[in-house]
This record gives sequence, C-alpha cells and structure tokens, in this order.
Amino acid sequence: MLQKAIPMLASLNEELTVKFYTEKLGFTFHSSWDGYLIFSRDNISIHHWPCKDPEIPKATGCYINVTEVDKLYAELKAKGVIHPNGDLQDMPWKMRQFSILDNNGNIIHFGEDISIKNKGN
Repeated sequence: MLQKAIPMLASLNEELTVKFYTEKLGFTFHSSWDGYLIFSRDNISIHHWPCKDPEIPKATGCYINVTEVDKLYAELKAKGVIHPNGDLQDMPWKMRQFSILDNNGNIIHFGEDISIKNKGN
C-alpha cells in the first residue's frame, strides 16, 4: 500500500533554492515546473513549491531518517548550515539527530535510530 512520502517545502526563490540544495546539501536538481522544484539525494526526494510569503517556510520542515548521521553531520557542519540550536545529539526518543535551516527558513531534521545500536549493551 503506502510506499514513500515526499516532503513538499516552500521555496521563496527558485535560483537560490537550487544553489543551496545542490551546493550545500549535495542534492541533485532534476527539474523545475513553473518554479516547482524536484531534488534527490540517495533514496530521498524533496520537492519545493513556489511561495511568496516568507512566514510560511518558518513554520514548515521535515524529518529525514538516515544512516551514518555522524558522517552527514560533519559534512554539513563544514558547509555552515547547521541550525543554531540543532547540533548533533542523542534524543530521548532513541534518535541521534541534528537540524539545519535551508535558505528559505524550512527546518530539516536528520536522524539515525540508535535504539538498534544500543540493544544488547
């Protein structure tokens, strides 16, 4: 039945969003359809819809489950995109996660399930 969800985030500027997602986050840009943008990296797709209200992306975001969260954190920290309050940490809900803000203000959390690693310890 259900197979995959694709986040649709607000984009305030097509050119700057393409630049941020390709240069800072390492996504591949696939297409723009009247400002509707499609990106992917590994098995994740993210779409962006054109938005004129800068308040909307401040209230939207998504959570992406990952493997090797420490490696991804190091990669993105070097590019200066970590949320000011989003440093890598182990959360009470058994996820090791960090957060970024994209160029539009959308928040993206990246998390790795650590409950599996800690079983048997």
